[in-house]
Amino acid sequence: MINSMTGYGESQGEVNGVTYTAAIKTVNNRYLKTTIRLPETVAFLEEDIDKLLRNNLSRGTVNCTLGFKNVQSNALFDINETALQAVIERLSKIARPADTKCKIDIASLLTLPGMLSPISPDEDKAKQIRKAVLEITQRATDQAKEMRAAEGAALAADLNSHCKVIRQELKQIQSRIAVVAQEYQDKLKKRVDELLADAKLQLDEEILAREVAVFADRSDISEEVARLDSHLQQFAAICQGTPSCNKSDDGSLAANIAAGRRLDFISQEMLREANTIASKASDADIIRRVIDIKCRIDRIKEQVQNVE
Repeated sequence: MINSMTGYGESQGEVNGVTYTAAIKTVNNRYLKTTIRLPETVAFLEEDIDKLLRNNLSRGTVNCTLGFKNVQSNALFDINETALQAVIERLSKIARPADTKCKIDIASLLTLPGMLSPISPDEDKAKQIRKAVLEITQRATDQAKEMRAAEGAALAADLNSHCKVIRQELKQIQSRIAVVAQEYQDKLKKRVDELLADAKLQLDEEILAREVAVFADRSDISEEVARLDSHLQQFAAICQGTPSCNKSDDGSLAANIAAGRRLDFISQEMLREANTIASKASDADIIRRVIDIKCRIDRIKEQVQNVE
């Protein structure tokens, strides 16, 4: 089945006294774009997390945010005491001539640039952090994928409902193809007979047959109807996740890779065939049904933009 590109997942875990929380949010994008926000202490994991996301998702804008809390004393940050003392002395010096009594909020001073610096973990701790954070991120990603799959099922149901209506309209159009030529012949013969009635002339049946044949050839939409029906079948196969539609050039399964792009391309081809049918058909009933088909295809094209 197809997947949506909209999803959210969150997970948390503890390592070395620090609780990490990973949040994954995905939205629509033509390509795969990852944005990763990490604390400075685990910035070395950005490449690993990016690889994890790309192995799990194929399209969409992916925002990954890693936060932490319950930090143990001196576990992750080091205070630049020299700089902090210098700032305190400077503030005291400024306040002394004015005989101003003021309280210095050290917590606020720690927010100044350079007051806190992250402590790089040693090799053993780095391995523990890497393993724990990647596991947390994977769980959050799995949750986002579950949401994308659930929304994808809803998208597939909506797309299939539009395709069903289009197929029904195509059947009605197919039943009109043979009738249109006969109706044209009858109307043309009646009109010519009326025009020649006063002159007491008779219409040459051969000329009439040739004119009808030219009309039938010019307005024949059988090929376009057949191609549109073929596109609908392929569209449905991709929505259902038929393996043969997801094979790469080397024969291996691609498992939903670029399914959204394929559906987008097919919907464009469907619209092209519908436009051709409308331009060639001269029957009011066929044109009316083609307009309904084009409205459905427009809805399909809009929905397909949400498919991974």
